[in-house]
Formats: sequence, C-alpha cells, structure tokens
Amino acid sequence: MGRRPGLSVRLKLTLSYAGFLMVAGVLLLTAVWVFLLEYVPDDWDKRMLHENPNRQLLAYTFAPAAATVLAVLLVFGLLGGWVLAGRMLAPLTRITEATRAATHGWLSHRIRLPGRRDEFRELSDAFDTMLARLEAHVAEQERFAANASHELRTPLAISRTLLEVARTDPNRDTDEIIDRLYAVNGRAIDLTEALLVLSRADRRSFTRERVDLSLLAEEAAETLLPLAEEHGVTVETHGEIAPAIGSPALLLQLTTNLVHNAIVHNLPEQGTVRVTTGVRRETVVLTVENTGAKVTPHLVATLTEPFRRGAERLRTHHAGVGLGLAIVKTITRAHDGTLTLAPRPDGGILITVELPATDPPADGVRTSYGRMEA
Repeated sequence: MGRRPGLSVRLKLTLSYAGFLMVAGVLLLTAVWVFLLEYVPDDWDKRMLHENPNRQLLAYTFAPAAATVLAVLLVFGLLGGWVLAGRMLAPLTRITEATRAATHGWLSHRIRLPGRRDEFRELSDAFDTMLARLEAHVAEQERFAANASHELRTPLAISRTLLEVARTDPNRDTDEIIDRLYAVNGRAIDLTEALLVLSRADRRSFTRERVDLSLLAEEAAETLLPLAEEHGVTVETHGEIAPAIGSPALLLQLTTNLVHNAIVHNLPEQGTVRVTTGVRRETVVLTVENTGAKVTPHLVATLTEPFRRGAERLRTHHAGVGLGLAIVKTITRAHDGTLTLAPRPDGGILITVELPATDPPADGVRTSYGRMEA
C-alpha cells in the first residue's frame, strides 16, 4: 500500500530553521523595544514630536525597521536553512541510494562515507557491514543450492541408469542392481535428511532445553563404537559436566558428526579420537581431536563449507554426504556458539565447539541434563 506524498525532510528542516530564526528575531526585537521604553518618556506634544524623543516617535521609527529586519531574517532563514539542510542530509541521501541499489540486488555496493565518526557515519558503517554479510550469505546460499542440486542429481541419475540397464538387459543380475539401487537410495535419503537438519538449524526452529554435553559425547561415542572398531580407532571420552541450553537432538547431531568425522578421517590403523568436555567462565567447551595425516591451515579453513570433501573421503564407503561439518557449523551458530578448527602438529585436526553455559545444579543431584555426583 503506497503512502500519500508529503513534505520532504529537507523542507521540514528548512521551515524549522526559518521558524526558529524568526522566533529568535522577534524575541530580540521585543527585548530591545522593552529596554528602550524604560528610557523614553511617554510625552505627547505635537509641537515637540519631532524634536524630543518620546514613545510615539520611537514606535513610528522602530516599527518599519523591525519589519524589515524580520523580513530579512525570514529570507535568510529559508535560503540558509535549505542549504544547511541539504548539506546535513547529504549522507542520508547516499545511504538511501545504497538501500535502493541493494533492493535491486546490487549487494556489492558500499557507501564508505568519509569524515569523522558521527551518527550518519555510524549508520553508514553499520549498513556497509550488513551489506557485506548479506552478500556473503547470498553467495553462500547460491553455492549451497548449486552443490545441493548437483549432489541430489547424482544419485537420481545413477538410479535412472540402473533402471534403464535392468529394462534393456533382462539377463542382468537383478540382485546386483537391487543392491546398488538400495545403496544409492540410502545415500539420497541421507543427503535429504542432512539438508533438512541444516535447514532446521539455520532457521533456529527448535525448543531450547538444558543439556549436558558430556552425556552427549558419551552417547555419540557409544553409538559409533562399531564404526571405530571397524576402522581400528580408539575413542576416548573424558571431562566434566558441561551444562548448556539448546536442542538435545541438534547438539547430539553435532557431537555425532564430529566423532564420526574424527573416526573416518584418521590413521589407517591404531588411530585415536579424544572427546573432551569442560567448563570455562561463561561457556562450555566440547573438543574433538584425532590422529591422522597432516593438513594445512588453508585446507582446514574450508572444511566447514557444504559438500567440501577431500579425495580420500570419496574412496570410503563411509564417505557421508559432505555436510557433516557444515551442519556442525550451522548448529553451533544457531546456539550462539563458536566453532574453531585447527591442524595438530603431529597430524589430524582439533575441533573446538564453545557454547554459552548455564549454571550447573548446586546440590549435585541428577537433573534433566546432568548426572549423579557424589
């Protein structure tokens, strides 16, 4: 619904400047008039009207001069106020133009307002920061949509090829085709569920509860124990109660993804995964580190991007769908936490998740997120 046109802010400011100037002029002239009346007698003698000062003569000579002064002040106030308002509102005009450009999709434009810091400069800097984040988010979403489309198309294309083979070659082993179709379909389901988890966490559409990260770490390690034994990896969990506020299901997904990645991307044999929980001053910390090949900081910085995979991951039957750490990053961000990845000097990666803490129970009894203490 459109708004009816009204006076511009510049015109309103101009009228305000002129009005204040006129009021100040009237007050000043009134003060002068009252001051002069104190020293001018109130005599009315026509014979002496133009010879002796009196109030009638003062009014006769003062009124035209006062009117002229007020007229000059009005013109000066309107012209000066118009110019002044234009100079004051020039930064706002640039911000408005940048806003219009952003609405048309030009997110790379920046205001970069020069000058010392004031309200307009702070607004300009905040708007530039918002545009930068929005541009990065849109670019990330575009890459994600393209990658997701590619990833979803791959199993569908494989399924179609297998079905065409089964239809054109009746003598082909159907059990083999069914097994391959089952595997491809399972991968497509895993990818779809991962996309749903990612979308749910990104929208923050979940109920927050009290949860203990140490219990989630133990549950994830126990669930993935068969996978660890298959890869010859030892999983160690230790630490203290780490009470936080969030979604138990999403935080369990986060912990499971970290432990799963640490197991799969490890040494060929006799690898180790250490899962630790702890409490800091205002946060709780979950760390997962593993042994493995040495990686560069540049490679580590890209691992949280969606569908980012190394070549070695594609050759394993536990390759996943390329969203493990992307989901971890999104869940951490949805819980107002921070995610840090760092390469270990001896090989492998150290991943740290830091979340806002909640106060643990003082009586040491079991709670909905805690455990029994002595």
